[in-house]
This record gives sequence, structure tokens and C-alpha cells, in this order.
Amino acid sequence: MRTVSLPRGRQRLHAMPTSSGYEVRENEPYDWDGRRRGQTPFTVLQHTISGTGRLRYQNRNYRLQGGDTLLVLVPHNHRYWLEKGDRWEYFWISMNGEETLRIHQLVLSTAGPVLKLQPSTIDHLADCSLRLVTGATSPGAASAIAYEAAMALYDDVFGSPAFAAELSVMQPVIDHINANLEKPLPVSELAGIVGLSRAHFSRSFAESEGMPPAEFVLQQRLQRAVKLLTKADFLPVKEVAIMCGFEDPNYFSKVFRRVYGTNPTEFRTTGMYASIGKLR
Repeated sequence: MRTVSLPRGRQRLHAMPTSSGYEVRENEPYDWDGRRRGQTPFTVLQHTISGTGRLRYQNRNYRLQGGDTLLVLVPHNHRYWLEKGDRWEYFWISMNGEETLRIHQLVLSTAGPVLKLQPSTIDHLADCSLRLVTGATSPGAASAIAYEAAMALYDDVFGSPAFAAELSVMQPVIDHINANLEKPLPVSELAGIVGLSRAHFSRSFAESEGMPPAEFVLQQRLQRAVKLLTKADFLPVKEVAIMCGFEDPNYFSKVFRRVYGTNPTEFRTTGMYASIGKLR
């Protein structure tokens, strides 16, 4: 195993790695629950070199094998682990920072938590991980490498001609959703934006964004709620719920707890001050 905890400055940087390394786990305890790793948001980008790992992400099960790249946000309702008798070889980069979180949330909402990246992208990410382990001696240098890794992932997911074609169809819908999260957003209304029937739109949207339109709307609302809870602490939780499209604060609290493992009030109280040392 080779791992490193990276240098941190006093200022908050837009992209900041918190740890990076290479490991081989074989027939030993290895289990991470995304709801029990503190309330400070960060991401884990972990590429499987060989062997097999398991991921449960929002009630869906994945089997990770060589060539698969895992991307998860913490805190979140997920768990990844090593089954007894299995072997898992991988490298990872854990990151936080506003821009890193924004890019990775875009990737998750578009492609989901298990990615099939191009070999050149995997090599680039492996090089970033290696440079973090061996050569990141200052916060600025570490931040630059983390941002480079985030952009390499962005280019792989969003830079293909196929994605550009899909984007031209669904982007007006996504823009409408993000501009109107405080309002009801029925699927029939979203379908009308691109002139499709409800059924045809639901299928096309799920193929393009990796999830049904109603689930995408819910994720966008929760992401806005997290931002408001952490950046606008003067707003009452009830008002945050309304601004994010939840008319019933109790329902908002229930959904928030299901995804993040804590209610909005507890998240606000602990999320801004949780120890960075809990990140990985």
C-alpha cells in the first residue's frame, strides 16, 4: 500500500485533494459507508486496476472490475466494500473544494457512479495520483494536480461528439429545471420543452442523463439545499425547503436524511465544521 495525506493551506481552494494512493486489498475488512464519514463534502475517484469490488449506490448494486472507475460524493447514501475472499487493486484520489464538487456532481448526474473511461484518461489520472503521492509538497501544487484530474475526467465524460449531440437535445430541459427548482416540475411540462410525449421523453432523458427525470429533479433540489444550508446559514431550514421545491418541510427532512444520513438541521450544525481528518 502507498498512501499520502496532502498538505492543506489556511485558505479554501476551489480544488483540493485530501488523500491519494494505491492499494491492494485481499481477503480483509474493507468497507466504506458514505453516510458515516463526516459531514464535510468530498469526493472519491477510485479506479479498479484488477480484482473485484462492490458498490451499492442508492439501492442499486454494482460489481466493479478491472477498468471500472468509481466516483462517489460524501456524505451520500452509498457503500463500497470488498467481499470476503475477493481481491481489489486500485488507485484513488479524494478531493474537496467548490469547483471539484461541482464538476464531480455534473459527472454523477450525467454518467452515474461507475464510469468506463478511455485508457488515456486512466493513465492521466494514475499520473496525477502518483504525482500527488510523490511530489505535492505545497497546497498550491496539490490543488493544481487535483484540478488537472478533475478536468481530465470532465473532458472524458463531456468531450465526446455523442455527448454533444445528446446535450443539444436535453440541455434546454436541464436549464429549465435548474432555473425553476423552487416550482413544481411535472414530467409533462419538461417533455413539452423538447416537444416529446411524456413516455418518449422519459426514456430519452434517462438514456441521456443516466436516471429518470423525476430523480434528476430531486437530486438537483437536494444539491441546491446542501449549498444553501452551508452557504446561507441565515436562512431557516423551512425556507431552504421551499426554495428547493419542497412544500412540506417534513418530507424535505425525510428525503434529505435518506440520501445524506442526517436531517437538514443536523447537517447545518455539523457539516460546516466537521473535521477534515475524517475524510478518508
